Amino acid sequence: MARTLFGGALSAVIPLNAQDISELRQIPDNQEVFAHSQTDQSIIIELLEYQSQVLGAEAARYHFEDVAASNKAVENGSWEVRGLEQLSQSELSMQECSSAWLLSGAQLVSKFNEEAKNTVNIHLSLFRLPQYTTDILVTFNDPVCINPLSSSAIGNVAAIPWTLQDFQAVLQSVCLLDPGVFG
Repeated sequence: MARTLFGGALSAVIPLNAQDISELRQIPDNQEVFAHSQTDQSIIIELLEYQSQVLGAEAARYHFEDVAASNKAVENGSWEVRGLEQLSQSELSMQECSSAWLLSGAQLVSKFNEEAKNTVNIHLSLFRLPQYTTDILVTFNDPVCINPLSSSAIGNVAAIPWTLQDFQAVLQSVCLLDPGVFG
């Protein structure tokens, strides 16, 4: 079942076991953040300013590097892009986008500014909406190698994690209901 996002302006099918993080802490108005209730996985949907200086696949790479900077994963060897492809609009509910991109990569990320770094697979999808001067970024953070010194090391090993298919279901279901959200 689709969940409404951003006050009903967008909707998407969010995976089972998703906890709305805004119920736990303050989240910026331009973000919707969901965390798996038993793993450290998360899905973040962000409304961002359209980056007109980068085109096509380079726009997805630009946003990935921006996420790396936010994660303090900027030093050499702390992030990598593993794949980048254009998504077929025929498979998407978001028909208003001029293009959509899927980037897969990895970053070495510390949780809560800890010293210990975890390897996190990052699957990032970018929906470009130049007519609304907006980029919609949907990110799936999937920790795959947890440092034993990380606070994440005490996870629930019996938990059933989200899969790439779960993330693809989110991407295929993102739908714009009210373009007034873009101002």
